[in-house]
Amino acid sequence: MLIAQISDLHIQLGGKYEHLISARRHLAACVDALNALLPRPDLVVATGDLTEHGSHDEYRVLKQELARLKTPFLLIAGNHDDPANLRANFPEHVWMRDAAPFLQYTIDTWPLRIVALDTTLPRRSEGELCAARLEWLAQTLAEQPGRPTLILMHHPPFETGIKRMDELGLLKGREAFAKVIEPYRNIERVLCGHLHRSIVCRVGSTVASTCPGTAHQIELDLRDEAELSFNFEPPGYQLHWLSPQGLVSHHAVIGDFPGPHVF
Repeated sequence: MLIAQISDLHIQLGGKYEHLISARRHLAACVDALNALLPRPDLVVATGDLTEHGSHDEYRVLKQELARLKTPFLLIAGNHDDPANLRANFPEHVWMRDAAPFLQYTIDTWPLRIVALDTTLPRRSEGELCAARLEWLAQTLAEQPGRPTLILMHHPPFETGIKRMDELGLLKGREAFAKVIEPYRNIERVLCGHLHRSIVCRVGSTVASTCPGTAHQIELDLRDEAELSFNFEPPGYQLHWLSPQGLVSHHAVIGDFPGPHVF
């Protein structure tokens, strides 16, 4: 199975950085890149911050662009999203209603079991895994403890060293999350967004990783006094291949580059 991960699309209509970031143009280029892949992914997952303000108009634009994908896709909410508006604009994604009021769900129809976990708080930048969400996760994992499983969540359950983003995205309950997943050796990966960069960390008995944004990236600055900044490094996505040995991940950038040149 081949999964493409995209994240932090930030489709926006209005706002301070709308014309500077050009999120829709960047997402269109991402969709074109994914459609051109050979082999084509079996599934695309988008790990949150799909829009900037969570408005109906922004979700309509998002839907227009994602409709061009030649691959099925799954969505989870980020801190910039509005779960109710997201559900309303994607009614065909019935699984997003499974655990209301949280936007979390399980899909068992793929070789990898998909467990989408909601880490968001209404109108807050930081994330939280409350007792109810952790209980849902524990029950869900216990249902199929031997099946290869992928967890999707927006906020990463680890500190990244980018201090301002760690403060903004502080995930309350991450220690309890690590304890819940630690007994399970079948969790292939925890795929996250929020950081607009590719970052990897061991969590529990598995690995958690973040994905670059499709539109803009967070500045890589590990100084304690660093200001929170963004830049326009090449946008990217990740490809996750379920091999016989486990999940193998590739970081890919979006753009026109010389090549390929045959050796």
